[in-house]
Parts: sequence; structure tokens; C-alpha cells
Amino acid sequence: MLEQRIQQNFIDSADLKYQAAQTLSKPIAQAVQAILACVTSGGKVLACGNGGSAADAQHFSAEFVGRFERERPELGAIALTTDSSILTAIANDYDYNRIFSKQVRALGQAGDVLLALSTSGNSANVLAAIEAAHEREMTVVALTGRGGGKMAGVLRETDVHICVPHERTARIQEVHILALHCICDGVDAQLLGDQDNPT
Repeated sequence: MLEQRIQQNFIDSADLKYQAAQTLSKPIAQAVQAILACVTSGGKVLACGNGGSAADAQHFSAEFVGRFERERPELGAIALTTDSSILTAIANDYDYNRIFSKQVRALGQAGDVLLALSTSGNSANVLAAIEAAHEREMTVVALTGRGGGKMAGVLRETDVHICVPHERTARIQEVHILALHCICDGVDAQLLGDQDNPT
């Protein structure tokens, strides 16, 4: 019984990824181009999200600053989820919904990219970060699910929306990490040239 449940999770995840491949390939390619234009002009990616999405923001930033699969020059990325003193000071002195937006206003510059992750698309602090990014003339790459929620309504034409066509948080997050790996791979391919996947 338990093994069947586990196998079904694998099947459901694989099915969603297979179905979403065609739908999401275009916005993921657009995200690659937006982020590539940013980092090759000396800009940086600011990444944010809550819970599992916070972990994804940190995962992405680690692969950009360190490396993904190939050696290359370091790329600028900062996860806005990692400085406990900043997060707790802002949450305590102002409001939890401002923990990312204040960092975007402090660190973001025109030409930078905000990588905004929210499975529901309704995270108030991520929405506030998007507003701050627009004030700073930054491009937003949003990863959502469930139709995009409120985030779908605040994104601009120049932003990129990668919306996973599913309702379940776990499945959405599984596709988000694949999308982030595709972005890393796409940026590397544009910078370093195509190459077969490393073994």
C-alpha cells in the first residue's frame, strides 16, 4: 500500500513534467534571455520566496554564484531569504510582508532581475517585492502555480511568468526546481556554448 502510494507520487510528478514541457518551454526560454541580459550587463538576480520556495531561491543562487554543471565565471545572485538579522529586524520593526521589498529597494538596480517564487501566486511579501522591483525598473521572473494568483495580475508585459498548470503545492514545487535547473542550464549554454549533459 505504502509502496504503491510512493510509486503514484513518482508517476504524478513525471506526468505533470511531461505535460508542462511544451507549455513552459517558452516562458523558461524567455527567463533565460532576461537573466542572461541582466548578468552579462553586470547585473544580478535577487531571489525570494517562502518555505520551500525560499529553499528554491537559495538553491538557484548557489548554482549561479558557484556553478551549475560546468565551470564558468561567477554570476551575481542573492537569495533574500538568508539573512536572519535583516529578516527579523524588518518583520519586527515594520511588517513581515516587507521583508523582501525593503531588501529589493536597498539592493536592486535598473536592469537587475527579481526571481519571485510563490506556488499560490498570493504571497503578500513576494507581491510587495514585485512592486519594489518595478519601482527599481527591474525585470521580474515569476514562478507560480494555480493559475498565478494575484501575481499574474501585477506582472508587466516585460516580465516573465512561469506558471505550473497544477493545484498541488508539492507538484508545483517539483516543476519549479526543474524550471530553475533549465534556467541555469540555458544561461550556461548561452555563455559557454552547447554541450552534451555532463555524466
